[in-house]
Amino acid sequence: IVIGYTFEREPIFVRDLQVEGALTLLLKDAFKPNLVQTLEGTPAIIHGGPFANIAHGCNSIMATQTARKLADIVVTEAGFGSDLGAEKFMNIKARKAGFKPSAVVLVATIRALKMHGGVAKTALVGENVDALLQGIENLAKHVETIRAFGVEPIIALNRFITDTEAELEAVLNWCKENHVRIARTNVWEEGGKGGLQLAEQVLAVLNEENNFSPLYEVTESIEEKVRTIVQKVYGGKDVNFTDQAKKQIAQIEKFGWDVLPICMAKTQYSLSDQPTLLGRPEGFTVTIREVMPKLGAGFLVCLTGDIMTMPGLPKQPAALRMDVDSNGHALGLF
Repeated sequence: IVIGYTFEREPIFVRDLQVEGALTLLLKDAFKPNLVQTLEGTPAIIHGGPFANIAHGCNSIMATQTARKLADIVVTEAGFGSDLGAEKFMNIKARKAGFKPSAVVLVATIRALKMHGGVAKTALVGENVDALLQGIENLAKHVETIRAFGVEPIIALNRFITDTEAELEAVLNWCKENHVRIARTNVWEEGGKGGLQLAEQVLAVLNEENNFSPLYEVTESIEEKVRTIVQKVYGGKDVNFTDQAKKQIAQIEKFGWDVLPICMAKTQYSLSDQPTLLGRPEGFTVTIREVMPKLGAGFLVCLTGDIMTMPGLPKQPAALRMDVDSNGHALGLF
């Protein structure tokens, strides 16, 4: 772990401060994954921040490997879309851990597809099949991205009570025409029962062999690795490195850290680095303003656009809705 640099721009490691023992003392319990359970009693392991717009976007390797020893099937949530969580799961986590995903589920909603089709957030309730079909190009790119890794995706169409049958049928027909697996899910209303169709689709895929492989080799240059992500995952044209990023890359190469995989810090609202560019944008250039080595984690973080590395917080903290009723029961927890 690098904690800073000398005035001569040489890295200062934790070991230089001789506090490895103190850190181990603090982290020895935190290193253990947390076992919790779902509302239906299914075991779940939570370990690490999943913010894929600024980090690796999924559980720690320790958590996943622990789960794999305890269960026949392990599901990992990779934060946000295939351009963020899935890309990092494939290129960073699966590569580092030495396993390959047997199936990939892309979660889609009618509301999100309509928004990518140009509908304002305040108008997503009304039926709009035309906007839906326009926005489905965004979903098409996510399918294309997963296929680029050599895995055939399954779409989980997560139903909202405001979705109409015409809208649902439009997505199902698109998937049929484009030979994409899809399952209607209604877990929000029915719990596990509402996900049985999806579970059956996943089980069918688990029995099929795939050709999974990361999109780049870690031995490629930093610029080449970033360009591969921008072009193959985001669908962009090229990448631009600021003068500061170029200086940082030169320093990273000097210390031999350039063989680490890339962790892009990018907006979750768009395939590009511009939050307002919805749908399936093309011909855009992604700007890398900084490249930060994270040696403890084992990757290089590339900051794009105006992204901040502080996790996004709501305008009103959840604490404002928490309380205890007259019977001592907790309120406002989720």
